[in-house]
Amino acid sequence: MRLRTMAAVLAAAALATLGLAAPTRAEADAPPLPRLNITADYVTGVSSGGFMATQLQVAYSGTFRGVGVIAAGPYDCGQGDVIQFATCDLGLGVGTLERQAATWAAQGLIDPLANLDGLPVYTYHGTLDPIVNPLVSAAGVDFYRHFGAVTTTHDWDPAGHSWPTPDGVVPCPLTSPPFLNDCGDDPEGEMLTAWLGQVNPPNTGAPRGTLVHFDQNAYVPGGYGPFLSMDTTGQLYVPPACASGAPCRLVVALHGCLSAQQLLGTAFADHGNLDTYADTNDLVILYPQAISSLLPVNPQGCWDWFGYDGPDFAVKSAPQMRAVVAMVHALGG
Repeated sequence: MRLRTMAAVLAAAALATLGLAAPTRAEADAPPLPRLNITADYVTGVSSGGFMATQLQVAYSGTFRGVGVIAAGPYDCGQGDVIQFATCDLGLGVGTLERQAATWAAQGLIDPLANLDGLPVYTYHGTLDPIVNPLVSAAGVDFYRHFGAVTTTHDWDPAGHSWPTPDGVVPCPLTSPPFLNDCGDDPEGEMLTAWLGQVNPPNTGAPRGTLVHFDQNAYVPGGYGPFLSMDTTGQLYVPPACASGAPCRLVVALHGCLSAQQLLGTAFADHGNLDTYADTNDLVILYPQAISSLLPVNPQGCWDWFGYDGPDFAVKSAPQMRAVVAMVHALGG
């Protein structure tokens, strides 16, 4: 609990630095998600959100046309077992993960792995990351390449464990809340280019779109997010053109541990450099929200990439993944 308390103190200090109000939880009157003209779906995330992004993309490969894995590793790395995760964390056993995925696909528990052939995959790992071993990041690349994906890798920045962004407020080498590090480059532009082939420059002025909270409970199995270590509201950024019915692509962006709105408010959306590209490239950005909880045991508000919500965390029946996909479908994806 001492680490958790210190993290909360650091997060509060980070909020003060960012000039953000302390986050409030779930407005009771938060609306449902709007129905938009979504033409394609992509998913990205950092740390636990990076592992979750891989799980979502592989399990629902018929839905997600690209993935960005930041400071994370291969599909099913957690495996629901501490010993097996330790093996994955050393970059070992990726062949076992590939065979498990093939078995699940054959059983219909995840979408066909043939969908990964030609899939655009972007990965980022900092050389000073003290949390995720570079070998596990490389194993994630190997997993995707095994199934024919086209990978783009950024692994040379002296970055700590973080979401790297030109709008970051943390120096590149550090691992510290709000985990938004400025390393002097633009990984979001690289990721979107890897997915889409070409993107317009980001909006460098005031946001054109609107960041809103929505009722996340409406999409969670059982109807109450905290039972699954998910918040009762999520966040959604919609540029004006998308709100008016223009064809737009959807990006699901998943925060890491100790980085949800419960601690950091809208910091990820405000400084993550995705909304800036959304304004100029007709993108809608969905920010689902996890929370810390005692039951299930998830004190740092991580996404379930190792089985705290049950043994089926990496297949299509996983409750958190079902919730996120329900959000995607509600938006029109």
